[in-house]
Formats: sequence, C-alpha cells, structure tokens
Amino acid sequence: MLDASVHQLIAEELAEAERTRVPAPLFTPRFPGMAVEDSYAVQRIWRDARVARGHRIIGHKIGLTSRAMQLATGITEPDYGVIFDDQVFESGAVIEHARYTGVRVEVELAFVLGAPIEGPNVSVHDVLRATEYVVPALEILDSRIEMAGRSIVDTISDNAALGAMVLGGTPVAPAAIDLRWQGAMLYKNEVIEETGVAGGVLGHPAAGVAWLANRLAPHGERLDAGQIVLGGSFTRPVWAEPGDTLHAEYQGMGAVTCRFV
Repeated sequence: MLDASVHQLIAEELAEAERTRVPAPLFTPRFPGMAVEDSYAVQRIWRDARVARGHRIIGHKIGLTSRAMQLATGITEPDYGVIFDDQVFESGAVIEHARYTGVRVEVELAFVLGAPIEGPNVSVHDVLRATEYVVPALEILDSRIEMAGRSIVDTISDNAALGAMVLGGTPVAPAAIDLRWQGAMLYKNEVIEETGVAGGVLGHPAAGVAWLANRLAPHGERLDAGQIVLGGSFTRPVWAEPGDTLHAEYQGMGAVTCRFV
C-alpha cells in the first residue's frame, strides 16, 4: 500500500475538489501502484474528516453492480461508499445543480434495515430477513475527480461517485414482491430514457447488500439497523442539466422525482 501520508494528501485533494467544484486529476497516473485498499483508506480519511465537521453517516451505497453500469463505466468490480445526512432528499425535491459536477442520475432500490447485518458469510436471505422495507430511489452521481479514464481505484477514492440520493414511492416489505422482477422506467422531461429490472444487479438486488456486508467485515464494520443501503443501479446513468426533471416509475412501488435548477 501507499504511505499513509499519501492517503492523507489524496483525501485533502478530494475535499478541496468538493469545495471548489473543480475535479482533481486522476490518481492512478500520478500514484503508480495505487491499489483498491489504498482507495478505501483514502475514502475512510475523507469520511472521518466529514464526520469531524458534524455530518452523520446514515447509510451506504453500492456501485457498479449491474452489467449496464459496468458497460457504461468500463469498470467490472463493484465498489461502495458512505451516505451522509446532508445527501438525502425526498421525492419532489428541487436540487441545486451547481452543488455537483458531472451530474448523472441512476435508478435503484434502497434497503432500509430493521436489524444489523454483519459479515462474513452474509447471504441474500440474511439481507432479506434484516430489511424492514425496500423503497424506490434515485442516485445522483457526482465526480470530484476527472471522469475520462477513471479506474476502480479513482472511483472508490471518490466515495464511489455519490453526490446525493432521492427517496420516494411506496415502502414495501421484501417478502411482499419478487425483487428480482421489480421494474422501473426513468423519464427525463417526460421522455423515457432508460428502463430496467432490479435482477440486473448481481442477479438479485439484495446480493449487493450481502456483498457489502462481507466486504466491510475485515475492517471491523457492519451495516446497522436504521441505515439505508443503495443496492446499485439497474439502468445506465442519465445526464442531467439545470431545468431537467428526472422521474422514475416503479412497478407496484410508486414513483420518485427530482428537478435540477
């Protein structure tokens, strides 16, 4: 792994990029040998600094879990990041576009946990038992680093590109529907841009949550009751500009909407 001082330097670059909205140059060309574990070390420093400033972690996101997203990014390994309290909006929110860079929107299911989940060896069934309800969500992607040529190392460092999330629709108990076949249509300004089914996420949307719990276990971390976990997009990301309205309709689960200004 890289030296801890290098991790600190990279985390500070990301914090400055978030403040100025000027993306940092890619890390992989500048830090040869930077590995996945280096990236998570950077992410933890960035996360802890945000907590020290008074923000609260309310959940986690999982990214790059579907074939659609892997083809869109050229990255084949899932990643994860944390969700802070100031990154959650309710359906119908009017969101300032300038808060983010490279704004794209994805269609996801959010798992709200009623019990903790701790790896290793967590299965899909363990996730379903621990989930209080599942609800429609939009993820707003941000980019605090340059987008062209990014590797998995860059995206992980950048908190898996999470900008914000929008929750809406109808909460549903996971046993009430077959989550694999949960479908959604994503509209931009009343035009359908993307469609998909949740089974596109590792075969079952809960599989990503199980992967995350097992991935966190070696670091002594777990998923806690009350936390929100974004399970991963089952559509390609749709670009959004000021004035755009993004609206996703879910089969039997209602809809979720946001507008950028």
